[in-house]
Amino acid sequence: MTPSMLDRVAAMDAAEGRSVMSPVESMTDALLTETKLLEEIIAIMRRQRTAVSADDLQAVDDSVFATHRVLVTLNEARRRRRAINVLFGEREDLPITQLDAVLGAKMTSQLSEAREALHATARKLSREVAMNRGILRQALASGDAYARVLTGAQADPVYTAGQAPRRAGGANLFDRRI
Repeated sequence: MTPSMLDRVAAMDAAEGRSVMSPVESMTDALLTETKLLEEIIAIMRRQRTAVSADDLQAVDDSVFATHRVLVTLNEARRRRRAINVLFGEREDLPITQLDAVLGAKMTSQLSEAREALHATARKLSREVAMNRGILRQALASGDAYARVLTGAQADPVYTAGQAPRRAGGANLFDRRI
């Protein structure tokens, strides 16, 4: 949408008494919403680590479902941002790093700050996810080793290609030839 079209849409809304945000304000709001949602995921990641350290399986399970709910909401927020990109007359997947070039003089300091906040929060989330991934891998490995000790299973069963594991009595657990 050209700048003159943006101005005309804003003028029509003002004439009709509607209080709507400009596309630039809408983009700022969309970026701030995405930032808040990423911060919520970071908080869930931290609760998940606490739950893992306390061996609280229910809290770990709850954190997985909470993450899923926030990710669905985040997807809706990103869909909103893509729609605003189209209002700017750009492609849906316009990177937020290109907003300066697209908006030119209409780029506001608030939008720039919202963009930087989103970038910083996304980097923080990336670190949190990496940390949780490592902790969960360790917890799974420890749990697997503990289960093997309890059941008396071999530490690393070795199978040849195409050979299914066998139970103590020598019979196949299931027949793969069917």
